[in-house]
Amino acid sequence: MTRSHPSARSSAIPKTGVLRALGTMSGTSLDGVDAAIVETDGVAIHGFGASAYRAYEPVERAQLAAALGHWQGPQVEAAAEIVTRAHADLLAQVLSDQVGTDQGAVDVIGFHGQTLAHAPRMQGTLQVGDGAALAAELATPVVWDFRSDDVRLGGEGAPLAPFFHFACAKYLKRDRPLCFLNLGGVGNLTYVDPRFEAAEDPGALLAFDTGPANAPINDLVQARCGQMMDEGGAIARGGVVETGALELFLAEPYFARMPPKSLDRNDFAEMITLVSELTDSDATATLTGMCAAAVAQGMEHCPEPPEVVLITGGGRHNPVLMEMLRVSLDCPVAPIESVGLDGDMLEAQAFAHLAVRVARGLPTSCPGTTGVRACVGGGVVSVPGGDG
Repeated sequence: MTRSHPSARSSAIPKTGVLRALGTMSGTSLDGVDAAIVETDGVAIHGFGASAYRAYEPVERAQLAAALGHWQGPQVEAAAEIVTRAHADLLAQVLSDQVGTDQGAVDVIGFHGQTLAHAPRMQGTLQVGDGAALAAELATPVVWDFRSDDVRLGGEGAPLAPFFHFACAKYLKRDRPLCFLNLGGVGNLTYVDPRFEAAEDPGALLAFDTGPANAPINDLVQARCGQMMDEGGAIARGGVVETGALELFLAEPYFARMPPKSLDRNDFAEMITLVSELTDSDATATLTGMCAAAVAQGMEHCPEPPEVVLITGGGRHNPVLMEMLRVSLDCPVAPIESVGLDGDMLEAQAFAHLAVRVARGLPTSCPGTTGVRACVGGGVVSVPGGDG
């Protein structure tokens, strides 16, 4: 049965003005679903609204993990059902919470889904979850399948947050280049030059995946210590980085490739093998050092030194990783909260912003962010009662 929300829009998405967009993100760390509201016209950020989080239950997380790397089959179908239901539950709660507030209705939802496989030069990219079903159930237009058009037109399909990062730099009134570094399951870097007028201007953005980040660390401590993550860097702090393993890691051809470039969560699965004979603490420290070293390698591609590197994602909560970054990089490193933004919700906010861009025919990726041949505005728009 479709749930009706007084705060939802059942009509088409308005074509002008500032909209209240509700974005979602479920990252490669498989911890849960983030949702956040952004007020935007698709170009500028006008304000930020409520946010919420729904953790995946252990059984859900296990089923999603079992589907990673698969393109079809029963595991993928089961994962799609979990993702759709988890998002429906969280989004319904956020919409319900808006009732009775003076903020106004949510005009559109940006639904990223869950990435299970990503091989843009081969099979493509796969994010599961049913945006059309969400539009019907939540009585609100949903923009989804953000990556497929970019891949079809020769792009990497990732990362997609850079256009939002550009809007954030403008919102912060920055006038010098800066970097946004998201440390989720995979690390990705966006170099932003806010001296340009628009995100799609040549030279305004450069973005790419730096390398593995939290995913291998989480996998290791789960397998060896029964913990979801290296909380507070406690395990790594007791170890030392094995330089031989680090050198072998940095010899991977990926690091020599020019950006834009992107990775699948499990592209560096052999990292675990490189540390297999080390103690728990030394192995965790070495994987943490690999993440920081990959970022340092990636920073060499920046057109000019950034004023600051702002860290988002779960990695910013790891003091050992943060210290390694400060030692490795030749510029200030700070959590994104230092400039008043929310590092836990930034990616969900990004897909709220991108949803409005898609609805208004604006590009969501460009040659500098995904390597696509020309600016692309991807995404599918589903409205209650039929696709729009």
